[in-house]
Amino acid sequence: MSDETVCQDGVGDPDALDRLWTPHRMAYIRGESKPADDSTGECPFCRIPRLDDAEGLVVRRGEHAFAVLNLYPYAPGHLMVCPYRHIADYTETTDAEAAEMADLTREAMRVVRKVSGAAGFNIGMNQGHIAGAGIAAHLHQHVVPRWPGDQNFMPIIGRTKTLPELLGETRALLAEAWEDGR
Repeated sequence: MSDETVCQDGVGDPDALDRLWTPHRMAYIRGESKPADDSTGECPFCRIPRLDDAEGLVVRRGEHAFAVLNLYPYAPGHLMVCPYRHIADYTETTDAEAAEMADLTREAMRVVRKVSGAAGFNIGMNQGHIAGAGIAAHLHQHVVPRWPGDQNFMPIIGRTKTLPELLGETRALLAEAWEDGR
């Protein structure tokens, strides 16, 4: 560190910390995107399929399920696989829904790996609020790409996540690669 005094305008004592401003995350922090109740009318996973793919961040549509980018991603390319049907628990899926969710998850891994060089993935479902589901009323499976060294000080100590690309650009890249069968 240099001997220079760090000057900062605003409230509080000056410090040597850099700030990465992410005002878009305030909607998540305030719960603005959370459904008011568990009904299909309030559920974002029920509304998203009615939107244009780019507007809804839909990467791929199947007959029983779809893949959509997470609006508040843990990592670049973090997507979710959701059944169209408004169900809360994995045990409620039909055989066709479960099979298509598995197929979309496998293909998502292939596509994300191809376009971004992901070295690994975290895949999982949080079943119920007690297990950490942000939207517990509609089943969704997370597919989170991982790279060597991606768990650095930013999310752990800095409580900050950095994303190198806008979600719309990520959606277009993945959707094109998925369509091309890459």
